Amino acid sequence: MPSPIRHCMKSFLVGALFVTGLFALAPAEAAQDGTSGLPVPRFASLKADTVNVRNGPNKDHDVAWVFHRAGLPVEVTAEFETWRRIRDADGAEGWVYHSMLSLRRTALVAPWQKGETVPLRDGASADARVVAKLEPGVLGVVKACDGKFCRISGESFDGYVAQSLLFGVYPNEKMD
Repeated sequence: MPSPIRHCMKSFLVGALFVTGLFALAPAEAAQDGTSGLPVPRFASLKADTVNVRNGPNKDHDVAWVFHRAGLPVEVTAEFETWRRIRDADGAEGWVYHSMLSLRRTALVAPWQKGETVPLRDGASADARVVAKLEPGVLGVVKACDGKFCRISGESFDGYVAQSLLFGVYPNEKMD
């Protein structure tokens, strides 16, 4: 006669395998057409130092330009099979292969501003103490956003920037 504990463990394992199987099917179903199943539009970042941007969603299309800096934020505006149409901070659009993108959130500090620095603060408030002034185009990793300020960090800085001064996050977007 099987023990009640062994029977419970067997039922638990069968249930766990069933649930795991269901979760394993969900991404496969979303990937049948090659799309990610993630919301569009969304921000992502470049994985590699060299990323070809093409005029269309396959390798037969010409390379329109090449990015030469990993970590740059781009906005994914469409998906077609394993290709993603992206827009950069200058508004230029093209297609990249999905594996060239990361879900890691990064941001450029006010790339549209020329000659003006952006205050990096020690808190998420316009009244918080300024701890540094960042040049336009500085790249940082987005740690969190409250809808008005984002905490970003880089090689030699960590602090808060007004969300409206960042390319890589949406206005009023909140993230932990």
